[in-house]
Amino acid sequence: MTQGAGLAMQVRILECTEETIRLARDLARRAEALCTVAPKLRAKGSDAAVDLFLTEDAVVRASMLSPRIRGTSIPMSSRVARRFCDRLVELGVARELTGRPMFRLYGIAP
Repeated sequence: MTQGAGLAMQVRILECTEETIRLARDLARRAEALCTVAPKLRAKGSDAAVDLFLTEDAVVRASMLSPRIRGTSIPMSSRVARRFCDRLVELGVARELTGRPMFRLYGIAP
């Protein structure tokens, strides 16, 4: 490897590191916003549902929140799950990712 190629590789590694740090800060900001509104959520199991949003890239309302919140024994009806996700979107901390009327995916909002 030539010295020029080594320098170019170091520059690229630094650029990737900076991008990773920027993405991590952005994700931390989004997670903080979700945690800030969590006390406003009154649905039974909302703490577990918020935890699911914080640990998954995308949440499938129909299978991950209903009939039980994934990883828990906490029940959540499909209606409550729909209203819970709608409330997160309304509060601006989540967004619907697919644009479809059915089989929707939700994630933390930018």
